[in-house]
Amino acid sequence: MSEPRVIKKYPNRRLYDTVESRYITLADIRRLVVESIDFLVVDKKSQEDITRSILLQVIAEQEQRGEPLMSRDLLSQLIRSYGGAVQGVVGSYLEQSMKLLAAHHREIKDQLKAAPGVAETLGSAASLAERNYQRWRSVQNDIFSLLSSAAAGGGPREEPHDGPKETTGPRGAG
Repeated sequence: MSEPRVIKKYPNRRLYDTVESRYITLADIRRLVVESIDFLVVDKKSQEDITRSILLQVIAEQEQRGEPLMSRDLLSQLIRSYGGAVQGVVGSYLEQSMKLLAAHHREIKDQLKAAPGVAETLGSAASLAERNYQRWRSVQNDIFSLLSSAAAGGGPREEPHDGPKETTGPRGAG
């Protein structure tokens, strides 16, 4: 595995790509992410790794354009998660959800490429999406159960895992 590309952030707030030997913008950072190019952003003065901060700036810029990905309610819930007992759980849950979504997307694309007939592929993709959705709901229900238990002052509840749980709505509503 090769070393990540180094981007230097100068005190004048400009970003310098050491591989391309030019100043870049947040749009260029977004392009690196979309193209899965491994990079690291380093503060030129302190040598501190500020990659996460720059990625958050890219997200903020994207949220200002077009239709936002994150609702006001979601952002508020994320802010409330900081500093609490469940902060690590929320971060892990979000990361695993995004990985699962990316895996579903790859599987569907692969099936569409390899399929002799589009109709069969769409049916297969829909079936895959439904199975994956049920897995995701199961994980979501487990996380919400853990969060509710932690908020009530109790520890995590242990529940048997016999596969996806059938739900008709939010936990406790059905």
